[in-house]
Amino acid sequence: MNESTQIAVHANPYAVASFITYLIIIVLVGFFSAKFSSKGIGEFFLGGRKMNRFVVALSAVVSGRSAWLLLGVTGLAYVRGASAMWACAGYITMELFLFLFLAPVLRKQTEALDSITIPDYFEARFRDHSGILRVTSVIIIFMFMIAYVAAQFKGGGKAFSAGFSLSETEGLLLTATIVLVYTVLGGFLAVSITDMVQAFFMIIALIVLPIVAIIDFGGWGQVVQSVKISTPSFFDPGALSAGALIGFLGIGLGSPGNPHILVRYMSIDDPKQLKVSALVGTAWNIIMAAGAIFIGLAGRAFYPDVSALPGGDRENLFPFLAQTHLHPFLFGFVVASIFAAIMSTADSQLLVASSAIVRDIYEKLFKKGQRIDSHRLVVLSRIVVFLVVCFSILLGYFAADWIFWLVLFAWGGLGASLGPTIILSLFWKRTTKWGVLAGMIVGTATTIIWKTTPALKSMVYELVPAFILSFLFTIIFSMLTPSEVKGRIA
Repeated sequence: MNESTQIAVHANPYAVASFITYLIIIVLVGFFSAKFSSKGIGEFFLGGRKMNRFVVALSAVVSGRSAWLLLGVTGLAYVRGASAMWACAGYITMELFLFLFLAPVLRKQTEALDSITIPDYFEARFRDHSGILRVTSVIIIFMFMIAYVAAQFKGGGKAFSAGFSLSETEGLLLTATIVLVYTVLGGFLAVSITDMVQAFFMIIALIVLPIVAIIDFGGWGQVVQSVKISTPSFFDPGALSAGALIGFLGIGLGSPGNPHILVRYMSIDDPKQLKVSALVGTAWNIIMAAGAIFIGLAGRAFYPDVSALPGGDRENLFPFLAQTHLHPFLFGFVVASIFAAIMSTADSQLLVASSAIVRDIYEKLFKKGQRIDSHRLVVLSRIVVFLVVCFSILLGYFAADWIFWLVLFAWGGLGASLGPTIILSLFWKRTTKWGVLAGMIVGTATTIIWKTTPALKSMVYELVPAFILSFLFTIIFSMLTPSEVKGRIA
C-alpha cells in the first residue's frame, strides 16, 4: 500500500467516527460514575465492594491483558509462530485458579479487616504496627506500576501512530489524557464499567480480524502453505526451547501478585458468585488469546519480512493488518479495541498506584489516628492520579524497551514480590510478618538482578526464579520467626 493510500485510510470519516463514538462512551461512563465515586475513598478505590459478578469477571481479565495482548502477543506470534500460545496458557490457567480458590478467601479477609488496598491487608493481617510491611509493599507497587502504566501509554502512542497518522509522542499524550479524564472523574466504578465495555470491543476485534485476514489470503490452508515454505516449524506449538517454554508458562505466576487484578476480587458484592466469574472470565481469556495468536500467524503470511510493517516493528502488526483488510468503520473499531486493552489496564494501575500514596502513605502513615474528611481524600486521590499520569508520560516517552518486555518486567516484579506472600498469607497459618517482608524483598531484588544480567536473562523469564525464591524465603523466614496471628481470619 503506497503512502497516499495509507493517508486516505487514516483520514476516512468512518474510521474516525467509530473511534470517536468509543471515546464518547468511555468518557460518559466517567461522568455518570463521578457522584458515586466522590462519596469516599472506599468507593473511589474499591467501588464500595458492590461490583457485579460479570463486571468483576470481565474487568479482572481485561485489566490483566493490556497492550501486551493486542500488540505484544500478536507480534510474538508473528515472529515465533504457534509456540507463542504458551505465553497465554500460563496466565489463563493461573487466573482460573485465582477465581476459584484465592479470590473468595481474599474477598472475605479484606472485608473482615476493612482493607481497601493490598498494603492495608498486609498490615492488618499481621498486626504490623511498625508500618514496615505497608511501606515496603507501597514502594514495590509504585515502582513497578509506574513502569506498567508507562508501557500502556507507549502502546497507545504506537496505536495512534499506526492508525491515525500521529506521531508516537502525540499518541502517547492523547492516550494519557483520555485515561486521565474518566479515571479522575469516576474512580473504580468508572474503571470497572469501562473495562466491561472495553472487553466487548477487544473480543469482537480479536474474532473479526483473523477471520477476515485468513479469508482474504485464500483460506487457512493457503496461510499454512505459504509460511511453511520458508519456516517449516512455524505452526508447531512445540518449536521452542525448554527455557522458553518455562518462561512462557511462568507468565501466569504474575497474576496473583498484580494488585490491579486482586482488587477486582476484593470488589465483588457476593463472593459466592466468583464461580460464575471464573467461568465467564476464563472463556473470555481463551477467546482473546486465540484471536491474538491467529492474527500473528496470518500476519506472517501477508508480511514475511518485518520490514513491511510500519517502522519495521512487529508490534504494529495488529493495527496495520486491520487497516489493510477491514472496512474503515471496522478499522476504527479495531483501533478502539487497542485502546480498550490499553485503558482497561492503565486506569486500574493508576488507581492502585494512587491508592498506595493516598491511602497507604498519607492517610495510614502521615495522618495515622486522625479523622480525615472523606471528600478531602477523594479530591487528593484525583490530584495524585493526575501526578502519576504525568510521571508515567515521562517514563513512557523515554522508554526504549518493547511493550512486550517492559510489561513483562513490571508484571514479573509485582508477581514475584507480592504473589507468593499473598498466597501464603491466605492459605498457610504459619506465615509471619518477617517472612512476608523477606519474600517481598527477595522477589523484587531477584527480578531486577535477573533482568539486568544478560547471562541469566537469556536462560528464563525473570519471574520464574524470582517467584520461586520469594516463595522459599517467605517460608524460611516465617519458620524462623514467631507468628502473632493464628490461622486464617475468614
